[in-house]
Amino acid sequence: MLISKQLLLTYLYLLIYICLSSGVILYNKWVLSPKYFKFPFPITLTMIHMGFSGVVAFFLVRVFKVVAPVKMTFQLYATCVIPISAFFASSLWFGNTAYLHISVAFIQMLKALMPVATFIMAVICGTDKLRCDVFLNMVLVSIGVAISSYGEIYFNVVGTAYQVTGIFAEALRLVLTQVLLQKKGLTLNPVTSLYYIAPCSFLFLFVPWYVLEKTGIEISQIQFNFWIFFSNAVCALALNFSIFLVIGRTGAVTIRVAGVLKDWILIALSTIIFPESTITGLNIIGYAIALCGVVLYNYLKVKDVRASNQLPTESTPERMTKDWKLEKQSDLFGDNVNVSGNDAVVTSFMVDEEALLLQPARFSSLKST
Repeated sequence: MLISKQLLLTYLYLLIYICLSSGVILYNKWVLSPKYFKFPFPITLTMIHMGFSGVVAFFLVRVFKVVAPVKMTFQLYATCVIPISAFFASSLWFGNTAYLHISVAFIQMLKALMPVATFIMAVICGTDKLRCDVFLNMVLVSIGVAISSYGEIYFNVVGTAYQVTGIFAEALRLVLTQVLLQKKGLTLNPVTSLYYIAPCSFLFLFVPWYVLEKTGIEISQIQFNFWIFFSNAVCALALNFSIFLVIGRTGAVTIRVAGVLKDWILIALSTIIFPESTITGLNIIGYAIALCGVVLYNYLKVKDVRASNQLPTESTPERMTKDWKLEKQSDLFGDNVNVSGNDAVVTSFMVDEEALLLQPARFSSLKST
């Protein structure tokens, strides 16, 4: 009965994550689309998210003292937090801007390129080696995305460029997280990640906002609907914490499967909610090919981790415990989790551009009760 309750709770967390992630994406599209809420200012929306997250984190750290701030020196902040925040803000900015030009369904298909971008950046930065089998998987993913793009009825070069740029900015942010924070041994939990990253990202977004959107907002004289933007920011914040709840109860493979399921559900929902999000058979075929490449890539990475950590003799309980840890440790794209002692070292366990938290390079062991 205890196991059944634990499994039920795990599935409930997964369901919450899928609903929140899909909901935030659809909500952002609805807010930004000129056809619906008519607020075509993606930088402003992202700044609202960053500002809200920073305020919540400030109260949790400084007022309610839920968690203690880390020892952050100016040098550490300048060399680690600032560059990571810059690419984090850029990925959200470009990703949200893509909603103005292309459909939600096509955006989800383009996101299949994330492992390709991460692999390229990791090789360039020296955190991964160029391997033939992984390279062939990346080619397969790229071919699938190309086919899906060719089958897109309302293909838009500008929107596609924004989304792909956002993907590469996110990939570089993930690699920098591993190179900078993990190297420095900086310990961050979900709240302190918000506390340090959100305000810095807000400041980075202020400059492009002032140049690109300030005048447009003043001219359009859009009436600010507090409850729309407040609820949107709350949903985005809740998505972050749902990710941490899920990662605390499941492994990388489970979360990745949930992410794939979420993508298919989201593509289907977007075609119903937004009639202009028409998908073709070629879209589906291309996306399926891309996902096959991602699955093969994930399989290779899990296999590598298990081979490198396999002990010669283990009792059954020890093997079960190690298998659980290895699933956590699989450095899958978007689910790169390493477990060491009592700490969980997370490079990029979840690639979800709607999530506002920096997926920290290191945070104290997360235990769900």
